[in-house]
Amino acid sequence: MTKLEAEVRGLRGKGPARRLRNEGKIPAVIYGPGIEATALTLDPKELIKTLQGEKGRNSVFLVSYAGKTEHAMVRDVAVRPVDRSPVHVDFLRIDESLPVDAQVALTTKGRALGVQKGGKLTVKFRTLPVRCLPSLIPAKIELDVSAVDMGQSIDVGDITLPEGVVITLKPTTHVVGVFEEKAVVEEPTAAAAAPAAGAKAAPAAAKPAAKK
Repeated sequence: MTKLEAEVRGLRGKGPARRLRNEGKIPAVIYGPGIEATALTLDPKELIKTLQGEKGRNSVFLVSYAGKTEHAMVRDVAVRPVDRSPVHVDFLRIDESLPVDAQVALTTKGRALGVQKGGKLTVKFRTLPVRCLPSLIPAKIELDVSAVDMGQSIDVGDITLPEGVVITLKPTTHVVGVFEEKAVVEEPTAAAAAPAAGAKAAPAAAKPAAKK
């Protein structure tokens, strides 16, 4: 758990915020149940280090300001478009004894059996929504797809998770699967189907002569 020392911010607006950034600090705000929303100022070094770590934005912070300390998680980060460094951060105050919702990265390992037969591995989600205590949020959910054959899938209900962690999707939701790649049959265009300009239509078949 990362501890962040912050100061209550008095002046607001673009001018004061720009001066803070010139001093190597960034503006922030903390809000949530049980506390009053408070504008803060902090040194972003430890924040950046933690956000680039294993749990990223699912990390829990101890934010100290005005003589008190709150458990909090990052709920929004504004970044510079060029170097992606943070210029403003929103913290949500949390209760360590209550579950929270989080998005956890999904990764796969192994070469699926169906892929070895010519199929294609399809991964439907880059992250999965989970609900658990803040301290139990996994860094990632890794699926071994080695045994997935052609036409098979791994559903939410098939995933083994750490105790106390649940995925908030229906158990029958497909997460990954292996499917045969079907060749695309191109439909003839209207221009190709129509006779070329100036071409004569094929003569109609002659009818048999009527019997006398």
